[in-house]
Amino acid sequence: MRKLTRTDVGDILLAATILGTGGGGSLEEGMKMMDEVFARNKDIILANYDEIPEDAMIGTPYYCGAISPLTKEEKAKYNGLPVMDENMCVAAARSMEKYAGKKFAGFNSTEFGGGNTAVAMYVAAMAGVPVMNCDAAGRAVPDLQLSTYNLNGVSIAPLAVANAFGDQAVFTSLVNDFRAEEMVRALAVVSRNTIGVIDHINTAGVLKNAVILGAMDNLLEVGEAWRTAEKNGVKRIEACVKKGNGRIAYYGTVKEQPYSTVNGYTVGDTYITTDNGEELHLWYRNENIVMWKNGNVDCTAPDLICILDADTGMPICNPNLEPGERVAVLLFPCDKMWKSEKGLSLLGPRAFGFDIDPVFAF
Repeated sequence: MRKLTRTDVGDILLAATILGTGGGGSLEEGMKMMDEVFARNKDIILANYDEIPEDAMIGTPYYCGAISPLTKEEKAKYNGLPVMDENMCVAAARSMEKYAGKKFAGFNSTEFGGGNTAVAMYVAAMAGVPVMNCDAAGRAVPDLQLSTYNLNGVSIAPLAVANAFGDQAVFTSLVNDFRAEEMVRALAVVSRNTIGVIDHINTAGVLKNAVILGAMDNLLEVGEAWRTAEKNGVKRIEACVKKGNGRIAYYGTVKEQPYSTVNGYTVGDTYITTDNGEELHLWYRNENIVMWKNGNVDCTAPDLICILDADTGMPICNPNLEPGERVAVLLFPCDKMWKSEKGLSLLGPRAFGFDIDPVFAF
């Protein structure tokens, strides 16, 4: 086990945002959570699974919902409701401990992202337990069923939720991960499009075989490469791509990015003209899923399609691209678990309604 510094967590969250495929939450909001942790003199401890008992109880906290801002009309629906001070995921974790009759010994990250990777560290720090050196997706994903837990047959239930208004519930049983997605998404829709969740409550002995081990270390390396690039005479984008085993696919200029909030998701299209005059079209549901070049499929999930500011190298989350903005489109390989038959059935383009086969970047 080791204590992470603020520089460490900054590197981790930056890399998680880069590799978050346009989703996974805001880096700014994630760093606010980290600032609160350090301001309260809490420690963020990173642990490997071989450093905790096999029977230790582990959970996975995260936010579920849309990533687009609320409209004035949507905000008006919640006027008069109380807003609790406590973090939603901390509240959900407390509810789960009460239900289970046992304290958590650690927490897993559910996906890469400036928000949800931070949530795992925040909840762990507030509970005084480690965040585990792993991830349950290796990218950001739009649906609850899109996890390496599901790929490995680990039940999503019991599952606890809490929203900003103090409404809380524990699902003691769920038919399957798809049903869990429908239930939790429905609650997010009536909770300002965001709800705190904790799920996949199980022992360390079970979970260590159902996650991507070493994922936090990998994020730390990518983030450090980005941060130290310029003093080493390398461009930030080139440094993080090399460390993450990815590649720079295109440089170009954003034409437009129309989007809407649909059933608790942010759904939209990104149009980019490359420096070579090619036309890119990306479709996303929270995260980037399919990319076409000149009308032909160029890359799809489960591989990672990521967009960074071409000048600063900073990641840009959906739906925040602006017309005229110069960007770099980066591609990274997904974890090998997603290339299984089940993985492709869950996170391939057909799962999102596209009658096309997956197109891999690597």
